[in-house]
Amino acid sequence: MTPGPWDVLLAEYGDHLSLSRRLSPNTVRAYLTDLRHLANAVDVPPRAVTLQVLRGWLAALLEGGSAPSTIQRRVSAVRGFFAWAVEQSLLDEDPALRLRSPRKTRRLPVVPAQDDVADAMASTRARAEEGPLAVRDLAILEVLYAGGIRVAELCSLNLVDVDDERGVLRVVGKGDKERAVPLGAPARTALAAWRAVRPPLVRTGSANALFVGARGGRIDPRVVRRVVHDATSAGGSDVGPHGLRHAMATHLLEGGADLRSVQEILGHASVATTQIYTHVSAERLRAAFRQAHPRA
Repeated sequence: MTPGPWDVLLAEYGDHLSLSRRLSPNTVRAYLTDLRHLANAVDVPPRAVTLQVLRGWLAALLEGGSAPSTIQRRVSAVRGFFAWAVEQSLLDEDPALRLRSPRKTRRLPVVPAQDDVADAMASTRARAEEGPLAVRDLAILEVLYAGGIRVAELCSLNLVDVDDERGVLRVVGKGDKERAVPLGAPARTALAAWRAVRPPLVRTGSANALFVGARGGRIDPRVVRRVVHDATSAGGSDVGPHGLRHAMATHLLEGGADLRSVQEILGHASVATTQIYTHVSAERLRAAFRQAHPRA
């Protein structure tokens, strides 16, 4: 079957996202999925899409009960696509230029308390005698909490990314942006213990991987999520890897770290993204005030 006009443009746009913007395959797939949703909904070729057509599509999403976050994501994908198409002279006008999406309500992240994180570490440390995988699990927890890195970033770490002399990790984040993440003494100790018992588990294809699974391949994100959920449940606060990232940022700010430093460690492109953790800290202060102050 001959590709339609949407297929041709989306294929070119996918190449642009992958090769020029160097986005991850999952991110590219998400953008193209949202754009295909538009293509199927409007049932007109790209050149026939107008602002009115897009507003009708947006209204249908709202009436269908789509979450504001989903609508905002789809509108963002559409804006990026049409702006690119006009820039490449593939379309004459950008119909999405004045398209507005509903505001997304920003919910504060669930953040485990410092004691809950400490309990999760302690329960995992107590299992260290069970074998190498238990030692690995503690190293995973310590690195996630110390560095505040994403689960995908952890899974892609290689042995050479650990700088023992400076006590930092070399992390490649979104958009292939590289940053150095400091590690505290507990994380460095846990990593050293894991690397000491790691060699017998490694297979040929994963010789460079810092973390490996039970079968010797590079560790899978699902395994990391299971490790974190099991540990934090035992610690009294069931969260995943992103919960430890939230915890690290919040606890840093509560300890007096400045916002820009936390932004740099987390790898946020904008400090506005990091500012949500100041709200979390402020809410905790208010809760403590209401609980303890005689005139609260």
